Amino acid sequence: MNGRPWMLDALLAAAIFLVTLGPGQVLRGGPEVVLLQVGLALPLVWRRRAPLTVFVLIAAVAGLQWLAGVQLPADVALLVALYTVGTHATWRRTLAAAAVVEAGAVLASARWAPEGRFLLSVVALTAMTAAAAVTGTSMRTRRAYLAALERDRDQRARLAVAEDRARMARDMHDIVTHNLSVMIALADSAHYVRASAPDKAAAAIGQIAETGRQALADMRRSLAPHAADEPDAADGTGLRAADDLRRHPTPGLAQLPALVDRLRAAGLATSLQVYGDAAQIPAAAQLTVYRLTQEALTNALKHTPPGTRAEVRVEISSEAVTLGVTDNGTTPAPIGGGYGIKGMRDRVAAYGGTFWAGPLPAGGWQVSARLDLTATHQGKPQEASRGGSAG
Repeated sequence: MNGRPWMLDALLAAAIFLVTLGPGQVLRGGPEVVLLQVGLALPLVWRRRAPLTVFVLIAAVAGLQWLAGVQLPADVALLVALYTVGTHATWRRTLAAAAVVEAGAVLASARWAPEGRFLLSVVALTAMTAAAAVTGTSMRTRRAYLAALERDRDQRARLAVAEDRARMARDMHDIVTHNLSVMIALADSAHYVRASAPDKAAAAIGQIAETGRQALADMRRSLAPHAADEPDAADGTGLRAADDLRRHPTPGLAQLPALVDRLRAAGLATSLQVYGDAAQIPAAAQLTVYRLTQEALTNALKHTPPGTRAEVRVEISSEAVTLGVTDNGTTPAPIGGGYGIKGMRDRVAAYGGTFWAGPLPAGGWQVSARLDLTATHQGKPQEASRGGSAG
């Protein structure tokens, strides 16, 4: 029934026709009475498809009924039609339809009301007219409100999906770009020293394997947050996914020394200084600091010449954590359009912090960020951008 409203309307029209058809009415009034009865009830079958047209038809039949001097209880169909106009039309059209019904109420009271009860009849019919119009308008307002809520819910769902895709894109960029850059640098180093220093070449190959496992663990964690709850999953190395994730915990400040060591092994001389108690920083903020550092150092490894030195400085307080990554390399012309700098800005934006990335006056490149730990914001970061973006 819910999918076929015309069937409900047909039943409503039949019910009004039968209930208001008084005993002996056909015999007393003749066929014209039945025709008027049909004319009042039948159009209700199409009341939702063409509410204004149906109202005009029923009003016209009611006018003919008044001219013929036939009083029929089926006039209630006019109130149903008015209610339908209120649920589908604007308030101006509803008001005009109500005015037509009110005029009919006055004429009907003048013709059929008992002596001395004209005013009482007008008041009663006016109350029913107002009730039909107001109820219909309220229903239309309620439906519009529910539709707006549904649209808002759908929009929030689409935004959530878009945010999740953006997060995955940032994570994949950071994970793949960093680990591939390190693995390529280690492979080049192993190839270069394989004849003169096979032990160093073997160590580089071992670091390549460990970097690959770290990349796999990070990708599992990013694509399937509950991968650690699936002990039966296994990769090609024979390590179960849960075991691999336990070996490579969620990156945070505790993993920064290992990150720096990988960059050193790949050829970027990197120093790390951390001031403050890392226990004050939530795990999500620690992951953000780690990803920012990873991306900044990866850019330095990719875009600066051999011999470049980089410095990572982290300052922690109960209100904020500040990160600075500086290198002394000669950075090529700014590269735009990538996920790198944009991804870092987006990560900082989640904490309502400040972000800056660009070349230094004396040479080199700097990335600095400050995360506000007092509250989590959802807005744009306050930016001061003097340079372009690498990534």
